[in-house]
Amino acid sequence: MCGISGIIGKEALPKILKKMADVQTHRGPDHTGYWNDTLCFFGHNRLSIIDLTEDSNQPFHDVSERYCIVFNGEIYNYLELKRELSYNFKTHSDTEVLLASYLKWGKECLHKLNGMFAFAIWDKHEEKLFAARDRFGVKPFYYHLSQGTLYFASEIKGLHAAGISKVPNEKTWANFLCFGSYGTLDTTFWKDISQLPASHCLEYKNCELAIEKWYFFEKEVQKHKEKLTYQEVKTRYTDLLKDSLKLRFRSDVHVGFNISGGLDSSALLAFVNHQETKEKIQAYTFYTNDSRYDELPWVEEMISLTENPLSKVALNAKEVPQLTRDISFFQDEPFGGVPTLAYAKIFKEARENNVLVLLDGQGMDEQWAGYDYYLSNANQNIIQATTESPFKLNVFSDKLRGLAEKPEYPKPFDDDLLNKQYRDLFYTKIPRALRFNDRVSMASSTELREPFLDYRLVEFAFAQPLEYKIKDKIQKYVLRDIVSEFLSDNISYAPKRPLQTPQREWLGEDLTGFVSSEIQKIETSEYASWFDLEELKLEWEKYIKGNKESSFHIWQWISVSMLLNDKTSSI
Repeated sequence: MCGISGIIGKEALPKILKKMADVQTHRGPDHTGYWNDTLCFFGHNRLSIIDLTEDSNQPFHDVSERYCIVFNGEIYNYLELKRELSYNFKTHSDTEVLLASYLKWGKECLHKLNGMFAFAIWDKHEEKLFAARDRFGVKPFYYHLSQGTLYFASEIKGLHAAGISKVPNEKTWANFLCFGSYGTLDTTFWKDISQLPASHCLEYKNCELAIEKWYFFEKEVQKHKEKLTYQEVKTRYTDLLKDSLKLRFRSDVHVGFNISGGLDSSALLAFVNHQETKEKIQAYTFYTNDSRYDELPWVEEMISLTENPLSKVALNAKEVPQLTRDISFFQDEPFGGVPTLAYAKIFKEARENNVLVLLDGQGMDEQWAGYDYYLSNANQNIIQATTESPFKLNVFSDKLRGLAEKPEYPKPFDDDLLNKQYRDLFYTKIPRALRFNDRVSMASSTELREPFLDYRLVEFAFAQPLEYKIKDKIQKYVLRDIVSEFLSDNISYAPKRPLQTPQREWLGEDLTGFVSSEIQKIETSEYASWFDLEELKLEWEKYIKGNKESSFHIWQWISVSMLLNDKTSSI
């Protein structure tokens, strides 16, 4: 896991590239490298996970030195690919396998990769850049193009460090504040900064930028439409899951995993302990000392069956203001509130324990239809466990509401449930969670791996008939059945509990001074015009007095204050 940066163009300057790399050092503290020719400047921050030797430092060249690569991520099946390649390898790294794969198959190599990745390859002879991002967008790739020069980086702050002004993209902010949208596939919260969408690649040559989609999920799902018996589905999915975990245990550093009290974590726990390891793998969870929300009883019950060592990481209300400032710096864009802060503390703890790779259970709900609204016609996809709208449109000015446009998502399938799953996989829940999680893991220089987001698992599960996903109103039915063979029914068939913290109570009780201070910053900022300030005060007073059904709007205001009142570049 690393940070990449680059400048392509005649106006590129080494001192600008150094600023871009410097601000991403947390993504790769083990080595920072640079390379350039007349048109291409590459920077790389390395977090050493596979082949820890300096031979695998980046930027990395092929044996002919015609091609140079900077790569962020992991190619989990690199050993299998290596056996297909006739190439004089000089390292044991997945980086070299990735570059050799591109040399043999060109951009078709992307279909052979099982992993998370964002990479860029420069061809000296053709003077051409090729870059690509993985199927689900686990690894980020941001870019800016102006006056014949292309800049790219793993984080938005890398582009701001290059001198690109920190000007908000008002439409993205309006959609976030009015509808809870975190942006489109290619936009960001900042003007003139774009992201390469997941499952897309780009080429840049002669000042011309071309972007195309390389992975078509809808077509891949059709390949799994053969009717299998229930037992055949269980067996095949179990085999795929075991293989996914086996691939993601490939590491030259210690591996641990995150656990909560839910089914997905139960499955992860069960299968992690069937890997061929000499000792029990370290588990991590967080708690807030609030019995209404903490999942410690379920976590401890699960752990008691497997006897994994468990680190319990506490989060308290007093930590929230400073943690919010810290994580806002690393996120660059609005993030998911107090749960994300708690998650960040887990990675910090793991790093201190010298556990540099963590696994978690992201992605199971979307492939096996685990969210409550999959049972109904509801289309809520932002906030769960609330009975009223989390959006307070009355606090915004007419101007801001006029900019907002309610998101509409593609519906490529004939089935309403499949379209909801597709939306959550590619447009809402997964893109949002992956961005939050990448930044908090990288903030502590740790690597996060998502075994349930192996594309083979997602495609196969997505394609299964409704009765295998939901039976007698029991969701993720196949998965529950599989897990019951390893853990008790009390765990395997427990109802879904949305991951929650005392955010609502803390913001309206313990942290009223913090919230009031951030609201005051809005009132005196240049973004005050986005709000009806009287309505803003009234809604805050209602919240303090007890209307705490949802705290999402409060967190939105904090996001505005934290991210927009800092006008400096992040260096």
